[in-house]
Amino acid sequence: MIEALVKNLNRGLVLLESITAEQYKDTTVAPYYSSIGRHIRHILDVYDCIFEGLPTGKIDLTARKRNLETEELLVEGINYIAAIIGKLQNVKKEDFQLSVKVSDDLGAVKVTASYTLSAILIQAHSHAIHHYASIGYIIHQLGLSLPDAAFGFNPTTPKNARIPV
Repeated sequence: MIEALVKNLNRGLVLLESITAEQYKDTTVAPYYSSIGRHIRHILDVYDCIFEGLPTGKIDLTARKRNLETEELLVEGINYIAAIIGKLQNVKKEDFQLSVKVSDDLGAVKVTASYTLSAILIQAHSHAIHHYASIGYIIHQLGLSLPDAAFGFNPTTPKNARIPV
């Protein structure tokens, strides 16, 4: 599992190493006017919440740090990805079944549910892929290229569905 999570985050790292600092923080793309950096920061904040809550077994996904430097400074985005990858690589296989309580705000109410560490890591992975797809839209609008053909696609998406018609 960790290998897949790290591979996916490395896709983001490859992207960041191929763009400029200005492209990273560009907020000109409609309709949301978000930046690549904002999406990267958000993806990593979810992972950070997991690691912050792991010692107590209480993971609060609303406790994101939302560090503006991370979303505006390319080097900070690169450093944040590297830090999260380092933390993932320290997770042991026997930790996957640890029981944790995960809290999040669903819009109407904040809820807490029982998870295993593996379940919340799977959710963080899917969340990252979802945001990579949004980043892919921004990349396209900025006239850039995706770092690889699988960027922003769930691994279960049939390969023939990835080819533009």
